[in-house]
Amino acid sequence: MIMSLKFLVKLKCYRHSVVMTAQKAKKRLNFKLTCGINFEGGTVMKDFLRILLLPVLLGIALAFAGCSGGGGGDDSSNLPDTPAPTEVIQPLTIPGPYAVACTNVAQDFSHISDDEEEAKDFWEGTDGYVTALLTDPNNTLIARVTAPLDSDLYGSFAGEEVEFAVIACYPTSADNPHPDYMLPTGDVVPHMQTGSDPPIFADASARYPVVVFSHGFGDSPISSSAYFTAMSAFASYGYVVVAPFHGDFRFSDLNIENLSDVIELVVNQENFTALQALRPLAISEALTIVLQHPQWQNHLDATQIGGFGASMGSETMMLLGGAGLTTSYFDLGKSWRQVTYDTRIKAAVGYVPYFGQPILPAFGRNQEGLDDVNLPFLGISGTADTVAPINMVEQGMSRLNGTRELVALSGVEHGFDIPSTNDIFTWALMFLDAEVRGNVTAKTQLLTTASVAGGGDDRVVIFYNGL
Repeated sequence: MIMSLKFLVKLKCYRHSVVMTAQKAKKRLNFKLTCGINFEGGTVMKDFLRILLLPVLLGIALAFAGCSGGGGGDDSSNLPDTPAPTEVIQPLTIPGPYAVACTNVAQDFSHISDDEEEAKDFWEGTDGYVTALLTDPNNTLIARVTAPLDSDLYGSFAGEEVEFAVIACYPTSADNPHPDYMLPTGDVVPHMQTGSDPPIFADASARYPVVVFSHGFGDSPISSSAYFTAMSAFASYGYVVVAPFHGDFRFSDLNIENLSDVIELVVNQENFTALQALRPLAISEALTIVLQHPQWQNHLDATQIGGFGASMGSETMMLLGGAGLTTSYFDLGKSWRQVTYDTRIKAAVGYVPYFGQPILPAFGRNQEGLDDVNLPFLGISGTADTVAPINMVEQGMSRLNGTRELVALSGVEHGFDIPSTNDIFTWALMFLDAEVRGNVTAKTQLLTTASVAGGGDDRVVIFYNGL
């Protein structure tokens, strides 16, 4: 009993959550009630399964928690006798030198309330999907993915075609005449294209590197100012950013907020796994349609493609690199399966990267699904993050075969840390320049850099090993 109580406390501390407004949480609760699934009881069958699974889940959760360690770094993460970096560099200016423009995502908000949460419900897949709001779908980038016939990975969505709206942002000329597009949230899509107008690049003769962008669980690329800051940071430094609306809540609205929700996850695990497995497929298809689009194909460098993911978006980057996704929380053996492997992506950066939790590992038991991954990866983690604990990231990254580096943001919890803005994107752009663009100066700088001046308190935990 004492051990179970300790586990309950630990579980609460390591919850995997998405911060939602009270209004949105209430709406999702009402949705569950409408479907006959109540947080406090649910259907008779759900109650029976909860009672049946509780002792089993507790035992397995304790086994996973015991395997994860209590935090801190893995001594094997850095090579023996490797000197720690000591240089403190000046931050980049964010945004960078280029103006930024984005593709057409014009929407009709007239039939929803003025409340910004109503719009977000469509963008995030809670109440319909963003494609239902589009006023010019023929001139909006839309990726269509057919889920493979594999119920272990794709649950009830196996064999189904799923649409993913896409926004792309890119470096544009200072005199781009397209006006900004106002969203109900108060954010704007900068210099948004309209109709069939082609993109206006800063240099029409250049071929730009690409960053595929994966937002966090339950969000969308346009749901917050932080995502616009991120997309604009990369585009303003010369990258074309390609970001699908994952619409996670179309597949599963589970929110691991407490013990009953973890049991709900186990009962409905298939579709939560499908949600995660579909994300990298959406990224790959979004990349393909942009690379092949007649308005874009002569302006992109298909040999220089990187990635950026936030939270679960970082897990998505690992899956694109061939990582194995956890498919069973009961199987203490090989409980993971490879989803895909997109060799076009040369490197990726993860901010507050989700590598799972002690009781819910993302890549199989002890992160074994990462053993054969060669994708160069930079992780930027918060030391106070209980949603995506840094010790899980260290454990996972120590298994990577390729170039890697982990930066810790002292005291930062799960979410975008505004004081660390310039730190985050200085590290991210330096890594992408090194590994995607092949910039030797950037590689050398990564070897010696310990932190970025000003902003938050950042420090290297796993040293760059890219030369």
